[in-house]
Amino acid sequence: MATTETDRLLDLTRLISRAGRPMTGVDRVEFAYLTHLLRHGPLWGLIRTSLGYVLLDAPGCAALRDRIATGNWGEADRLSRINRGLDPMRARAESDLRRLCMARCLPLRLSAMLRRHLPRGITYVNTGHTNLTDRVLSALQGIDARVTVFIHDTIPLDVPQYQRPGTAHRFRLFLNRAARADLLVCNSRRTEEDLARHLPAQRLPQTISAPLGLDLTEPTQAPDGPWTAPYFVTLGTIEPRKNHALLLDLWEDMAGAHLLICGSRGWENHAVFQRLDAHPPRVHELPGLDDGQVGALLQGSAGLLFPSLAEGYGLPPVEAAALGVPLLLNNLPVYWEVLGDIPVYADVADHYLWLNEISRMAADHQAGRTRAVKAPRFAPPTWEAHFKTVLTLT
Repeated sequence: MATTETDRLLDLTRLISRAGRPMTGVDRVEFAYLTHLLRHGPLWGLIRTSLGYVLLDAPGCAALRDRIATGNWGEADRLSRINRGLDPMRARAESDLRRLCMARCLPLRLSAMLRRHLPRGITYVNTGHTNLTDRVLSALQGIDARVTVFIHDTIPLDVPQYQRPGTAHRFRLFLNRAARADLLVCNSRRTEEDLARHLPAQRLPQTISAPLGLDLTEPTQAPDGPWTAPYFVTLGTIEPRKNHALLLDLWEDMAGAHLLICGSRGWENHAVFQRLDAHPPRVHELPGLDDGQVGALLQGSAGLLFPSLAEGYGLPPVEAAALGVPLLLNNLPVYWEVLGDIPVYADVADHYLWLNEISRMAADHQAGRTRAVKAPRFAPPTWEAHFKTVLTLT
């Protein structure tokens, strides 16, 4: 892909803050930007650590990418060991940053550090909804930087009842700062429309919609467990918005089929956690699986169930569709935008319809019938197409 060579500063704070954890969808986007921007023009990386800011040059960014991909972090240094409240994996990651960086500073010296080491007019790219602070924006203004911010969704404002206390307020502050950017990149037309609802036209910067690419990991070996076919998979953090409560309700009346819940426990979901701790029949909680294991489970399943109440994009259904897995989804506009008529859609208020569709999918699977997606029918979006759209403007 040919692009004009542009100096870019990529904010990598989110990836470091989550070192050692399975990647979420937002993490995957930040990692994809790191991988692609390393190949297209001069790149620097900015990270807010527990002790201040770190600046990486291109070799440092490449070394960081390799550590994130492999999980091979070095040992914690003395500064990290002194900071006893720091998560052990993050302590190792921050120690490596100090070994790899071209410069680092305390927060008050950020503007001076950027002026000393970066070219004026550089493009700053923030994809993680993290570290977009007044201090950072002020420091970037001091070097005439162009600011690009990726907006994944406006869910905290759209469904605040499913968020942790204070999340909606913090997101509103983030969105107000994002409005000072030169360009807002959205992952779907739906997110772009939602953004326009929350920012008055006179404050809305230029926006573009660029569907996320898919880095599909080859399925490996499915983990062993007490489940048998037919089984269904649901994938994602166990938080209220993902609506695991509906599936647990359905499985009280479900005969025969098993439910595999792939994802870690999140927040504000104590009632669901209590139900899972009671070990309901034929329901299996599987946190911490890698992408290859999840892919193998999906391929052997009767389908992916995804009753999420709100999504900005929804990577799990796209990943499952690319593997040819049948889909039963809540009827959300963004799925129609990305997947068209490939899934079966069912409103989450209609429990009877969900039970019927799950029973049909289980019977189809047992009989060797399938509504699986055929490769010619679904061509998932690519990162090349995404960056062809984005990099022409950043």
